[in-house]
Amino acid sequence: MSAPLQDRTAIVTGASRGIGLAIAEALVADGAKVVLTSRGDGAEQAAAALGDRAIGIRAHASDESSAAGCIQAAIDRFGSVDILVNNAGTNPAFGPLVEVEDAGFSKVLEVNLLAPLRWSRLAWDAHMREHGGVIINNASVGGLDVAPNLGAYNASKAALIHLTRHLAVELAPNVRVNAVAPGVVRTRLAEALWKDREEQVAAATPLGRIGEPADVGSAVAFLAGDRAGWITGATLVIDGGQRLVPPTR
Repeated sequence: MSAPLQDRTAIVTGASRGIGLAIAEALVADGAKVVLTSRGDGAEQAAAALGDRAIGIRAHASDESSAAGCIQAAIDRFGSVDILVNNAGTNPAFGPLVEVEDAGFSKVLEVNLLAPLRWSRLAWDAHMREHGGVIINNASVGGLDVAPNLGAYNASKAALIHLTRHLAVELAPNVRVNAVAPGVVRTRLAEALWKDREEQVAAATPLGRIGEPADVGSAVAFLAGDRAGWITGATLVIDGGQRLVPPTR
């Protein structure tokens, strides 16, 4: 039997490590050709470990010319852009919303919200409008909840979830658009939520552990394939049940 994503090309932003790399690994395992991006040189090194069906390109998620160049490079190298995973994210604005400066809030929105829209628009114009495809946005359970000191990040992810729903309608029927909403996952970006208190977080999680990047990677690979062919505009929560038992504040 052929692999679920054979003959399809995916772009994963922010894929040099963590969840982005795990997504790229899952897509390659399912047969896809994958373009990994990062703002530094890490994407090239990560891609080299995945074999000849992966390439790494230095492209900052919020730079439009880099995004356009990356999408064209994917088409030139592999012939298509069938799957776009908007994974790159940032959170430099930790603290109460009333204390977050405009510059920090703007950066969060630029990377977490505007960049996914920009990459989606470019992929649509370059290939998906004519040939169809799948777009998957990496949101967060923070986009569904309220948490201390994460207001800017959570607001950007809530907006990304809503953007996902709008694009699902606007790009239908040939392009499916979904989101994933991870809980506390073992990544560098989320270290403040689990490092030095992993046992406590795991004990409060119904499935008894914090998330691993591969948990998100396998879910994204599912949404990218035909097994999810009648799913669009959805946000898949991947949190081990953490939202079922929110911590007492």
